[in-house]
This record gives sequence, C-alpha cells and structure tokens, in this order.
Amino acid sequence: MSAHISATVERWPVAGSFIISRGTKTHVDVILCEAREDDLIGRGEGTAIYYEGESAESCAAAINAYAGPLDREALLKHMPRGAARNALDCALWDLESKRAGIPVWQLAGLDQPAPLPTALTISLGDPARMEADARAAAARGFGLLKCKLTGEGDIERIAAVRAGAPQVRLIVDANESWHDRDIAAQAQALAAQGVEMVEQPILHGQEQRLAGIASPLPLCADESCHSRADLDRLGDFDAVNIKLDKAGGLTEALALAQEARARGFRVMVGCMLGTSLGIAPAALVAQGADWIDLDGALLLGEDRQGGLPMRDGLLLPGTLWGMG
Repeated sequence: MSAHISATVERWPVAGSFIISRGTKTHVDVILCEAREDDLIGRGEGTAIYYEGESAESCAAAINAYAGPLDREALLKHMPRGAARNALDCALWDLESKRAGIPVWQLAGLDQPAPLPTALTISLGDPARMEADARAAAARGFGLLKCKLTGEGDIERIAAVRAGAPQVRLIVDANESWHDRDIAAQAQALAAQGVEMVEQPILHGQEQRLAGIASPLPLCADESCHSRADLDRLGDFDAVNIKLDKAGGLTEALALAQEARARGFRVMVGCMLGTSLGIAPAALVAQGADWIDLDGALLLGEDRQGGLPMRDGLLLPGTLWGMG
C-alpha cells in the first residue's frame, strides 16, 4: 500500500470523572492516525495502555517513525502490539474499505453488524453514589452495568447498585484488587446479588493465583490477556476481555476472538476511554460476544461529530469509520 501515514495526539474531557481502583481520570489523550492515499483518508484511533508504560505521545511518535510495510498482516510482525499499532491498523482497514468501496465488515468476511447491548460503567464510589449512578443508568435504558470495585467494601457497593437498579444485569471489574482476597468467597457473595461475571480479580502476571479456586462466577482476564500469545497461560480463567488497544488492532483482535472461542473461552469485548472512532472497529469484534462493554465514548463530555448513536441502551452501527 503506497499510503502516507501520520499521527497526532488529541485530548478529550471525561464527563465528570472516571474512577477505578488505580485512580481518577478527568480527560483522555488519544492517538489519531491518518493513512492518506491520493484523495482517500483512512482514520484510526488508539488509547495508550498506561499500565504498560505507554503514553499518547510515545504511541504517536512510534507511528510517525514507522517505516515498515503498510500492510495489516505485516504490522503484526514489524510493530509491537499496543495502541500505536491499533491506531495504524484501523486506519489501514478504513483506507482499504474506501478504496474498495465496501464496508470493513465485508472486507473482513463478517456478518453485517447489528445493534449492541453495551454495558455502562459505574465508577468506583461510596455505595450511595454508586446506587444513584445505577438508578440513572437504568433510567436511560441500559440493561447491563459494569461496576468498578476496589477489594474493600465491594459487597456493600453491589448491594447498593442492586437496590438502585434491581432489574439490570451486573458484571464487576476488580481491576486486580482482589489479589489478597478470598476470591471464591467474594464471588459467592456477589453471585447472591445477581452478579454474573468478575473481571480481572488478580494481578496480571500472577495467573497461577487462580489455580484450584472454585469460583461460582466466571472469571474474565483483562490485564492478563492482550493477544493470542497469552491464551496458553490463562487456563484458570473462564473468559477473556478483548480490547483493540491491548491486542494492537482489529486484525489481531478478530484472530484472538476466533482462537479464544475455539479453546472454550467465553468472550468479552471492551475498550479504553476514547471516542467513537476507536469504538467503531471494536463493535465488529463484539458481534456475538458474551459481554459487551463499549461505553468509552459515552463516558466523555463530548464525542466526535458523527459518533455512534445510542438508543435504549443499544449501540447502533454508524458511518464514522469503515463506511458504516
């Protein structure tokens, strides 16, 4: 592909603040990559994996310095996984779809995307705050909520969320904070509140901590799972959370989803904070997923023009990326 690529950093404000066990965010810096060929422009977006030492600036610099083949399969060999490769990979998909005159889902051999029942994240807070946020989310039509936990006071928080939204489905994200907890006992208490899955209870790199644990709820690897290379050591997890920034693009994410299912893992598709430009390609991977958590743009104070529309808790296909 004879395209010219470039990357810049953009800052987008968060609506209020986004709070997890590791800290609070009031904005997110994203990498915007453009691949230009004649009068065609393909775009992709990435959000740095901060817990792996990435920054938006380092990712943009990696794209601007990239001199390897502009081929999606070649990127898997010539560029390390991460947000930089994600932004470039998605820009190449977008450019190819415009050149071919067909949407990305057709290029990838996928079915036409359908509306997705995405979760809305309930940020970490005191029980009263999380109850109010859950009540408001349910009133907006969200039928699935993902609650951020911290290892301390989690049962009380989920009881409050359940009181605020008694009819919704609940999943929880421990963000590695249960590493010193009785995981089975914590999961049992949450199961009694109708929680249906626990995301990343242990520290990444300590996957052996789950050996022999009989959890009543499925445990999903997030920080522990980035690409297909990680699947061999995740046998004590029941599911994997696929994020394009972790995988390093739509190309690897689609392959990861296929192999994970073939190995018997259930599949969650999630995202980092970012605009609809970053969410749109993830929505293709999310078709048919067990859990969908693509609310990254919904948590921002504003989205890109033409952002993916929402209706009754459903994320609808749009035309912002990949020709709709």
